Amino acid sequence: MSPNLRIAYRFLTAKKRAMLMSLSCTILGVGLFIVTQATTSGFEAFFIETILGINGAIRIEDKIQDTMRSMEAASGSDFQVRQREGQKYIEGVEEPQQIISVVSEFANVRGASAVLRGNVQLTSSFTTKDAQVFGINLEDHLRVSNLAEKITNGSLDEFRGSPSGALVGRVLADYLQLGVGESFVVFSRGESRRFHVSAIYETGYRDVDKANVYLHLSEARSLLRKPTGATFIQISLYDSNRAPGEAAHLEEVLHYSVKPWQVREQTWLTAFRALRISSAITVTVFTLIASLAMFNTLAMIVLEKTKDIAILRSMGYERRDITQIFMWQAGIVLAIGAALGALFGAGVTWAVGRVPLPINGIFKTETFVVAWSARHYVEAVATAIVMVMVASLVPARRAARLEPGDIIRGTAQ
Repeated sequence: MSPNLRIAYRFLTAKKRAMLMSLSCTILGVGLFIVTQATTSGFEAFFIETILGINGAIRIEDKIQDTMRSMEAASGSDFQVRQREGQKYIEGVEEPQQIISVVSEFANVRGASAVLRGNVQLTSSFTTKDAQVFGINLEDHLRVSNLAEKITNGSLDEFRGSPSGALVGRVLADYLQLGVGESFVVFSRGESRRFHVSAIYETGYRDVDKANVYLHLSEARSLLRKPTGATFIQISLYDSNRAPGEAAHLEEVLHYSVKPWQVREQTWLTAFRALRISSAITVTVFTLIASLAMFNTLAMIVLEKTKDIAILRSMGYERRDITQIFMWQAGIVLAIGAALGALFGAGVTWAVGRVPLPINGIFKTETFVVAWSARHYVEAVATAIVMVMVASLVPARRAARLEPGDIIRGTAQ
């Protein structure tokens, strides 16, 4: 142990209560920072997982067509020049299979599924409800969604083997009082068809579970009177974080509107980000209190240890040595506080992850969702280091400016 560190430890133990106060606040600041980031990040990650499982990472929706305007090349001339004026969107995808064949060549693409969507009205023996049908090729759609994991009643095998089968959301099935095997009628554009419930799914996203009905693509085409094309193509990626770049590339190649999940869900992602930042600011108050306590403690030590500082300076200690002694005191408290705070944060995070919390809205969960990330620990410790060490620097520099002669004469400032 270096002499400066040994002296710092002796000074530190002389103010046990004050140091314990600063240590406690550091532990709370680091620990609670970790817990709040783990919970907010956990819910955000769970929401993203839910959305990717339902809607995929990318959607190809509408064809982009350049619009042109004409202008005369010269006065009195019949010759005209056409210039690009803007763009318009043609709804739907005209040749989905050709688009899928092109998309499949991209290395990051896991799968692609053509989907035909339409507004319909469902009637059961009990009531009537507006809904949306989604015509899908089941095997293609299972590669771009987690639909297979969300089946709560019935089976996909029944849907595969039955052209008149349908997959109905849990909320919609409850509203219509439908069970597996029971039939209902779908009305669209004067056309009506009878289907039966092959399976009931529950994604936890209420807007989906209360409105979406999955049919075989051929049946949806007949019902909606759309023998060709698709409403959109849903794409899953191996690395969903690269969706914006992949979407921009696909849009340039295909001349279709391509939306990554980050754009589609921007409102919710912004809300989660704001919540994470606000919670971090709130719990940082504990670290701020720790830094103020450290400032006050070191300032008191400077006043009480002026004679000791004079002796050290007389023995040949330089100003930087005195600064190091006081910074070492802050460093010791900070190191212990950061270590214990990280353990405290991990323990509380583990406990919070087991707290019952039934949620069914934008996702479905029965407990608090937490995310384990080393980044949370690094950010918590870095925040504590900056605030505590900056607050400790002022009294440390003041101690370093003390001169032995001034201390002996009693004129030290």
